[in-house]
Amino acid sequence: MNTLVKNIRNYLDETGKISLFAFRFFQQVFRRPFEFKELFRQCYLLGYKSLFLVVTTGFIMGLVLTLQIRPTMIEFGATYYIPQMVGIAIVREIGPVITALICAGKIGSSIGAELGSMKVTEQIDAMEVSGTNPFKYLVVTRILASTLMLPLLVIAADAIGLFGSFLVEATKGDISATLYFNIVFDSLVFGDLIPATLKSFFFGFAIGLVGCYKGYYSDKGTEGVGRAANMAVVLASLLLFVIDFLAVLIADIFFEI
Repeated sequence: MNTLVKNIRNYLDETGKISLFAFRFFQQVFRRPFEFKELFRQCYLLGYKSLFLVVTTGFIMGLVLTLQIRPTMIEFGATYYIPQMVGIAIVREIGPVITALICAGKIGSSIGAELGSMKVTEQIDAMEVSGTNPFKYLVVTRILASTLMLPLLVIAADAIGLFGSFLVEATKGDISATLYFNIVFDSLVFGDLIPATLKSFFFGFAIGLVGCYKGYYSDKGTEGVGRAANMAVVLASLLLFVIDFLAVLIADIFFEI
């Protein structure tokens, strides 16, 4: 019983600290100076450097999903609906969630390890002494970059995933690209696109926030850096599922999906 109470207390304490960290971010984001050069550099590092991994995952995701559902659809004589099913599944749920989880592992861990290393080597303290705002330069830019880049990575993963699905259908079902993508786009509505796009922004924000929080307040020593990177991935992944559940719930109310 004491262990349960302690775990609940630690969970609430951690939630409060992350909330205060997020509040500090919103306080700093609109204040000068604006670190545009660092923001663009982080967009390149977090976005472009993750593109190959994301599109590779998206391509395999489209291949596997189509190969898995095709035998069942053939059994029911409903192969015409394969592009619809794959398109809706990838755009609504699989594309954003899988891409966010991939980025949580790559981006979240890299941010946590980088800021943790700077904390251990006292580079953050040195920035404060020199008059630079380390929170503005290190945290705000990384959270903004991950928030802005993740929706673009999700779009790229969705597109490549649908292309991978088309390759399977073109090989096994002899369907043209024009017909395949016409079926896909005819099945999609704004109720599919808007919630998926909006929640990808929240996914990116959560990944950047947790990674920065764990790295910025990591423990001293190399063990603390490793723990910060590991906990950034674990906590960000858990938070992604919570955000996804809330997004689906809200979309179901307002868009009646």
